[in-house]
Amino acid sequence: MSHAMALYADIGAHGLWSVSRGLSRGLARGPEGREEYKKMMELADTPRQGDLDGRGNLSLRALTEFVLWFLRVSLDQVTFMSELFAIDTLAKRLRIYVDRSDQLKPEAVRLLEEALIRGEFERGEIARITGLPERTARRVLGAVQEAGLLASETDKGPVSLRIPAETLETLFPKLFLENLDNATSG
Repeated sequence: MSHAMALYADIGAHGLWSVSRGLSRGLARGPEGREEYKKMMELADTPRQGDLDGRGNLSLRALTEFVLWFLRVSLDQVTFMSELFAIDTLAKRLRIYVDRSDQLKPEAVRLLEEALIRGEFERGEIARITGLPERTARRVLGAVQEAGLLASETDKGPVSLRIPAETLETLFPKLFLENLDNATSG
């Protein structure tokens, strides 16, 4: 249910993160974390404890405890993924990627930063963004598109940032530098 609600709210992830990942890990580290979810689910199904513990058959106190735990796990996962992806420094890593590339001109950084900040931009803006003559700017855009870093839904539509698999080690180094136990402990 939580996964479905996250997808409905357009915050569900596809592959790298999901609410289910956080729930399966819990807040505790190691094997205790895996058992924590089962324990909390059982707690949520606790029968009502007296007349002051809700109106139904189940304990309102226990359900409240489960919901608070669930929210702490969700917040923990959002924090973990935010730190892992470090979006606030992605522009710097895009610049490093362009600097290391033999195929991309330095002006390519301006296009990538524009797409990062605005989400997308019109092709007609590339000369203004790069500060280059129109024809040269189009060649720079073509090279960035060929590298897979910018793309468009149509041939003449606005372009937006893409993250090809071969760029992941440079653009998201924390995904690879830490060993699996550390990288997935969040």
